[in-house]
Amino acid sequence: VCKRMDLVCQRMLNQGFLKVERYHNLCQKQVKAQLPRRESERRNHSLARHADILAAVETRLSLLNMTFMKYVDSNLCCFIPGKVIDEIYRVLRYVNSTRAPQRAHEVLQELRDISSMAMEYFDEKIVPILKRKLPGSDVSGRLIGAAPVPGPSAALTTMQLFSKQNPSRQEVTKLQQQVKTNGAGVTMLRREISELRTKVQEQQKQLQDQDQKLLEQTQIIGEQNARLAELERKLREVMESAVGSSSGSGSNEESPRKRRKAAESVDCPRKSKRLRNRK
Repeated sequence: VCKRMDLVCQRMLNQGFLKVERYHNLCQKQVKAQLPRRESERRNHSLARHADILAAVETRLSLLNMTFMKYVDSNLCCFIPGKVIDEIYRVLRYVNSTRAPQRAHEVLQELRDISSMAMEYFDEKIVPILKRKLPGSDVSGRLIGAAPVPGPSAALTTMQLFSKQNPSRQEVTKLQQQVKTNGAGVTMLRREISELRTKVQEQQKQLQDQDQKLLEQTQIIGEQNARLAELERKLREVMESAVGSSSGSGSNEESPRKRRKAAESVDCPRKSKRLRNRK
């Protein structure tokens, strides 16, 4: 087989598995967004079968990931069962295009069969060969002086094995960069949290000051009300005393007049008697 063609096909298979995982995540998000939150209401919903099929596909993808991707990440092989990828795409497109799909075990029967066969064959036939090609075991045997392992790994030299470790180092560097970026983000978040805490404390202090001012103002208002009540009382007393004095003076002025009238009434009979005597 042409080596370049082999590499291209391996790359396409690996990318196909990653793409089908992304496509499944997208389909699952769309279905979950339309489902109700309560579990009891989900069972009677029209998208209940869609959700069951997607959940079963998720379990299949997780099993395939645990079986193959350990060796794919180590660059020992690619994701071999391409037919499984095609079958997953068929199931996902069927779920998206059908409003009332069949039951999950009917739709996923072919996918379960071929995926289980692929995983069993990989574990029984290919994994023992790949374990011999692992960098740690092969390099230690060659350094000690043991005979080379028969099979496709016999043609590999130590430099080739170390060169195969380069992608893992690149991944480690990427992870370190991600850790650094995450650390910077965490520090920024901590700074923002500290700033928010200081702002909250300042606002609490302002609220306490405002409450104190309100208490002082209420006390001042109470004192002013007491003073106003006292002034009103004094004003009433002054008004009552003024009214009493005016009534007393009026009675004193009327008493001499009454006395004069009484004297005139007494003098009138005396004058009449004198006139009679003269006659």
